[in-house]
Amino acid sequence: MTFFEEINQYDQKEVLEQILAKKPSDVENALHSDRLSLDGFQALISPAAEGYLEPMAVRAHEITKQRFGNNILMYVPIYLSNECTNGCVYCGFNACNKIDRKTLTLDEIEEDARTLNKNEFRHVLLLTGEDPNRIGNDYLVDAVKKIKHLFGSISIEVYPMDTDGYKQMVEAGVDGLTIYQETYDPELYEKLHPFGQKRDYKWRLDTPERGGEAGLRKIGIGALLGLGNFYTEAFFTGLHALYLARRYWRTQVSVSFPRIRPADGGFAPLYSVTDKQMVQGICATRLLIPDAGLVLSTRESAQFRDNLIPLGITQMSAGSCTAPGGYAHEDESTGQFCIDDDRSPEEISRIIRAKGYEAVWKDWDPAFLERAS
Repeated sequence: MTFFEEINQYDQKEVLEQILAKKPSDVENALHSDRLSLDGFQALISPAAEGYLEPMAVRAHEITKQRFGNNILMYVPIYLSNECTNGCVYCGFNACNKIDRKTLTLDEIEEDARTLNKNEFRHVLLLTGEDPNRIGNDYLVDAVKKIKHLFGSISIEVYPMDTDGYKQMVEAGVDGLTIYQETYDPELYEKLHPFGQKRDYKWRLDTPERGGEAGLRKIGIGALLGLGNFYTEAFFTGLHALYLARRYWRTQVSVSFPRIRPADGGFAPLYSVTDKQMVQGICATRLLIPDAGLVLSTRESAQFRDNLIPLGITQMSAGSCTAPGGYAHEDESTGQFCIDDDRSPEEISRIIRAKGYEAVWKDWDPAFLERAS
């Protein structure tokens, strides 16, 4: 069964009603269970759990420390292009927005990569808009080959590919894929994507499975929080991650928790997602999938990120720029959204150490795969 077939067994309204009907006793039962069920997961992301954040945080901390130790993996995004033909109403790269567009040359990509390499980064995430006339697989392959000697791990967050496309990426040196469904509500998805290739809900939903079939080492998913109702988005994100972890057990599954940030186009969140709900989602996901990587980006404020370090987060970005060419040269083009935590990698690393954790700049190398072969 594909995840598309699995999610179609659920009714969005019924799921929301089930979550809203949870009582404190359901939360307590979930917290005392040895293995969290989907019903228990619903209880932990429900309004009834808002009074149980402390015991949830304690459990999440214990499980994370047991599975990951005191390590926070550091990564940074590199935007290769902000050119796009999609009409996603919430995105700064929306084709209708009058912004400065740019696609980096290979030399410009290497400039950004060398700048980040000097700042100790060894894990990078390559991002693009979706413009098939300007950005294709060959361009990405050339980009990866140009910079892979500078990094231990290269992931991509680009347009969805077919399985052969992801195999092509793996052969070039890519080991990770990040792909947000944005919203798991198909009706809302259609409204938010009025035109462009991204309009195809099922094609995007099936993307992580194609990445898994291609043999990618890491797959990251998430919903863009603020588009749909928090409770259903949190539930279906957890359901999706659990499906991937079980089906592609050789692949490390991670979950991101991105909240909408200001961007060109002026889109306002359709739903408010509070800090308490963010904590609920992170802690509940940790209890549901103990081995999942949990990712928090510079979308969030410095203070909020610092406070979440002990609660289950295992990966953090630092010193991020969402505009192509923004590391080697400032103000070259328009970014996808405004970041909130603008501290330097060194500052964030110091905070992590002060919290009793270690900022890990490299925990993987392609040589591991060569030795295994």
